[in-house]
Amino acid sequence: MSIDPQLIGHLAVLGFIFFMLLNSAAVLVLAERKVAAFVQQRYGPYLVGPWGTLQPLADIVKLMFKEELRPKAADTFLFYLAPILSATAAFAAFAVVPVGADTDFSTLAWITGITWLTGWAGLEQPIHLAAADVNVGLLVIFAITSMGVYGIVLAGWASNSKYSLLGGLRSSAQMISYELSYGLSLASVLLIANSLSLNDVVNRQSGTWLYVVPRWYVFLQPIGFAIFMIAGVAETNRAPFDFPEAEQELVAGYHTEYSSMSFAMFFLAEYVNMVTVSAVATDLFLGGWHGPFLPESLGWIWFLINVGAILFFYVWMRWTLPRYRYDQLMAFGWKVLLPLAVVNLLATAAAVLYFTI
Repeated sequence: MSIDPQLIGHLAVLGFIFFMLLNSAAVLVLAERKVAAFVQQRYGPYLVGPWGTLQPLADIVKLMFKEELRPKAADTFLFYLAPILSATAAFAAFAVVPVGADTDFSTLAWITGITWLTGWAGLEQPIHLAAADVNVGLLVIFAITSMGVYGIVLAGWASNSKYSLLGGLRSSAQMISYELSYGLSLASVLLIANSLSLNDVVNRQSGTWLYVVPRWYVFLQPIGFAIFMIAGVAETNRAPFDFPEAEQELVAGYHTEYSSMSFAMFFLAEYVNMVTVSAVATDLFLGGWHGPFLPESLGWIWFLINVGAILFFYVWMRWTLPRYRYDQLMAFGWKVLLPLAVVNLLATAAAVLYFTI
């Protein structure tokens, strides 16, 4: 039986992306602690491993050996289903996000470290640097990220705890409110790119204006980019919009009753969602793998630089801005962000019609 090189290459990309997403949570936990320590003039982790680099591993080992507790009156099935739903939705949303231009087997072997892939280096079949290449990728992302709220709501309801329930209800209201602005900012980019495929959106941002300025949509949609980032922070329940887990008010919010690896899965989902929002923002507004100084074959490096910069913004903002009141959050979402997103979409549609007719 012959082996299909295309299938092997695709499985290598799929496995590598899954492996990197798993490790991204550990890296972000360490980065968040280091940045927080820098902001607050502390040392941060420095005892476990060189410069504290093995602290995430110590956290994982600790969580694995902690006792798995469950309230007596909790709904057992839904209680354990909730963290699985959250983590599954987080990983599935990244499946259609391209991280680089189509490549060959020799470059793929260098990126992934799987040296035996070089045996097919002479083949001209392109390998897509994405877990799945679909022509409606943006719709898939929007649909799957909308499912993430179910894990949080079920966790709050199944725990049979008033604090958890309030956290779940807050989350559902917050995520539904900010999804509207999130979707409208995506629609503004779709009008310009005239495609639902993330590959097409990225490729339309190649080249420069006046031989200097990259053709990134952030220059055409600065308001859309700002709306997308603000709504993305609210969608991922990060500070200053982390109301579902507001510890001053709700103990720990929807995951109050969780422990051990069930507790860890919620945080894994949160960090993977942060990576997904950062990667989608890079593809939609920052040219994806198209950037200065690097050839397209190494564009994935530029992609990682942009994603890292947005993730640093996430962490920096958490330790800089205080949490808003819940009524301020909802008023900002409905009275400021949503009208601004609608006006931005209408202005974009008018500009597209004016310049294309």
